[in-house]
Amino acid sequence: MSGTQVSFSGKLAVQQRVLPSYRAPFFEELAQLCQNGMSLFAGKPRLEEAIQTADELQNAKLVHAKNWHVLSGPFYLCYQPEITDWLQAEQPDALVVEANSRYPSTRKAIRWMQTRKRPVLGWGLGAPPLDGPIAGLRKQARRRFLLSLDGVIAYSERGAVEYRAVGVPANRVFVAHNAAVPRPTAQPEKQRPDHRQPVVLFVGRLQARKRLDMLFSACAALPAERQPELVIIGDGPDRELFESQAQAVYPAARFVGAKHDAELTPYFAAADLFVLPGTGGLAVQQAMANGLPVIVAQGDGTQEDLVRPENGWLIEPDNQQSLNDRLAQALSDRGRLRKMGQESFRITVEEINLQQMAVKFIRAINTIKQLGES
Repeated sequence: MSGTQVSFSGKLAVQQRVLPSYRAPFFEELAQLCQNGMSLFAGKPRLEEAIQTADELQNAKLVHAKNWHVLSGPFYLCYQPEITDWLQAEQPDALVVEANSRYPSTRKAIRWMQTRKRPVLGWGLGAPPLDGPIAGLRKQARRRFLLSLDGVIAYSERGAVEYRAVGVPANRVFVAHNAAVPRPTAQPEKQRPDHRQPVVLFVGRLQARKRLDMLFSACAALPAERQPELVIIGDGPDRELFESQAQAVYPAARFVGAKHDAELTPYFAAADLFVLPGTGGLAVQQAMANGLPVIVAQGDGTQEDLVRPENGWLIEPDNQQSLNDRLAQALSDRGRLRKMGQESFRITVEEINLQQMAVKFIRAINTIKQLGES
C-alpha cells in the first residue's frame, strides 16, 4: 500500500481504449490503493497512431481487449465487444471508463454496472467546443453519455468547468491533475553557474506539432550576447526537417538524440530553462521535478494547472511573437529563473504528481460510492 491512508475498499475496474506506456506508472500507483485489486481492460491502437503501449502491469491485472476501429476523423468509433464479459469475470465494485462517447461498447458497461448498483465514473480532458459537419450530433451524444455516468474525473480545472457546463452536477465532478512523474524525493542536482551561456532545453518526440521551428526563430531573435545554448533531446519522424531548419536559422542548436530516465538527469541539471513551443509533452513535469522554470504553449487545460506566473510562462499556440517575448523576458534575469525553478519543484512535490493523482482518483470513487449508498 502507498504511503497514504486513502484507499478503496473494493475491487476497481478501469477501461481504456489503449494503455500508453507513459500511463502505466499511474495505474501501478492507483492499483496499490485498491484493497481488493484492480483490473484494467485495454486494446491496441491503430497502426498509424504509432502509440507505444505497455504489455503488462505489476500491481494490476491487465486484460487485453479486442479493439474494432471504425472509420476516422469526426466519424471514428472504437468497439470493445468483450467489455461485459470482462466485467462478468472480474465482478468489480466500481468502474472507471474513458469519458468518450465514441466508444459505444462503454455504454453497455455502464448499464451492466448500474443494473447491479455499482458506480461508474468517467475520466477525461473535458468537454471542449466541437466543430465539423456533425458537431451538433456529437455534442448531443457526448452530453447524453456524460449524464449517464455517476461522476466524472477531469484532468484539469478547465476540464471540470467544461463538464459542469454540460450539466454534470458539481458535486459529481472531480479533478485529478494529469501527472506524469512521481513525487520527487530529493532536491535536484544543480550545475548551473550564472557566469556561462544560458542553456535552454527541449525534450520530446520530434514531430511537426512540437513547433521547434518557432524555438529556433525565438533564439535567433535574441541579442547575440544573450543567445542560449539550445539542447534538443528526442527523436522522431521530423528530426531531419528540424535539423535542416536549425542549420538555417539557429546553427547553435544541438541535437543529442533520444534519452530516457537517468540519461536525462545531467541535461536537466545543466539547463536554465525548459521550453515546449508546441502541443503535448509529458517532459514538462519532468523538467519541473528537476527544478526548472518552463515556457509552455497553452493546450488542453493541463498546462494552466502546471504553469503559473511563479514558475513559468504560458504562450499562445503558434504565436511566434509571444514565444519571442517570453524567451527574452526569461533569459533577462537568471536569478529570477532560479527562484521560479524552486517553485516548479515545489509544485511537483506537493500538488501534481502520480501519487496525488491516484489519491484524488480514489477520493472521487469513494465519494460517488457514498452518494450512491445515501
